[in-house]
Amino acid sequence: MDEFAGFSVASRPEDLGFDSARLKRLDDYMAGMVEAGRVAGVSTLVLRHGQVAAFRTHGKPTLDEEAALAPDALFRIYSMTKPIAAVAMMILFEEGRWTLDDPVTKFIPEFAGLKVCTGVGADGEMVLEDAKRPPTMREVMSHTAGFAYGLFDFHPVERAYRAAQVLQAEGDQDFIDRIAALPLMFQPGGEWFYSVASGLLGVIVSRISGQTFGDFLQERLFGPLGMTDTAFEARSDNADRLVTFYEDDMQGGLREVKSVLDAPINSFKAPPRLQDGGGGLVSTAADYARFCQMILNKGELDGVRILAPVTVELMATNVIPDAVLAVSNPMRLLPFNPAFGFGLGFSVFHDPRRMGSVEGQGTLAWGGMGGTWFWIDPQNDLVFVGLIQRLADPISSEFRAKARTLTYAALTRPEF
Repeated sequence: MDEFAGFSVASRPEDLGFDSARLKRLDDYMAGMVEAGRVAGVSTLVLRHGQVAAFRTHGKPTLDEEAALAPDALFRIYSMTKPIAAVAMMILFEEGRWTLDDPVTKFIPEFAGLKVCTGVGADGEMVLEDAKRPPTMREVMSHTAGFAYGLFDFHPVERAYRAAQVLQAEGDQDFIDRIAALPLMFQPGGEWFYSVASGLLGVIVSRISGQTFGDFLQERLFGPLGMTDTAFEARSDNADRLVTFYEDDMQGGLREVKSVLDAPINSFKAPPRLQDGGGGLVSTAADYARFCQMILNKGELDGVRILAPVTVELMATNVIPDAVLAVSNPMRLLPFNPAFGFGLGFSVFHDPRRMGSVEGQGTLAWGGMGGTWFWIDPQNDLVFVGLIQRLADPISSEFRAKARTLTYAALTRPEF
């Protein structure tokens, strides 16, 4: 039997409960999107029972080349960095270095005395009140702490983050100082909002461990799992595998992305100023699949244990307060509700059928601004990793929805 990235490759998808003809619809869709010029290239990897059911690449690493997209192409995974940062935190959690109820000020004292924005006055300035308490680590891990991001233009604190160029910080301390100077969007625990919180996790890991965040990840996660290409910087021997990043050119085609969020796009050819736990890594389909399979295996892969099973279970449990889930809010990135929540680093499907979705119960998922996405389905013992090179927009969202529908439509033996 062949192998890929340390995984056995099934002789036929049927051996893992898939219908080959139906699974081909996934390939046909991806190939069609490349042919239509929606993306330059795409990789999709489906694992079941720890084996490769299907791995396909379509298109090219860049529109200017004739070479086909390689299986080991290197992608900017952006926010798929966040679950990795969460796992790093949980490694330290298991060592007793922090608890979920610790105030974030235990590790970032610069956040003492945070203010909260309650609105905008007649003079256009934000109206502020004192935070009732510091955010807890549970809230930081789950984006319910009140921090903003600077990605959106519908809240004064979001605009303040963008103006302060929080994501362009020169390093850990500058990152913390810029955030400390700005108010929270809401009282800690009062809402869910996508934020810089995962970037804070990288700083906290570094402060607790005494290592740079990148060194900690390499020693405690990437090295042990054999994730040989995942890092905050490309190496001399893999930099040529980094795909070109594109966006909609508004004329039905693609143009190369030159800047993101008011800053030049990261070339990954030099060490970053900030090792951002929220979005700073590059990776490959194989590497990220190994990370996902470790989570699916409840913390272990190939005899290497990263986390205890109960810790993974904790990460996969919704922690958004019930009072928040009971009320919809258009500012949330996703429609969280009692059937669909967020744990410690992942979104969590508690009742996918109630949501009109086809994943198994307990499915964990997230994606990245570069169009990449993944899900981990414990009920069906399945992992999916999808990688494209298109700045997040409705087309990149379509990839995720189609991949989900087509994959599960091909799964004819879900209990196998």
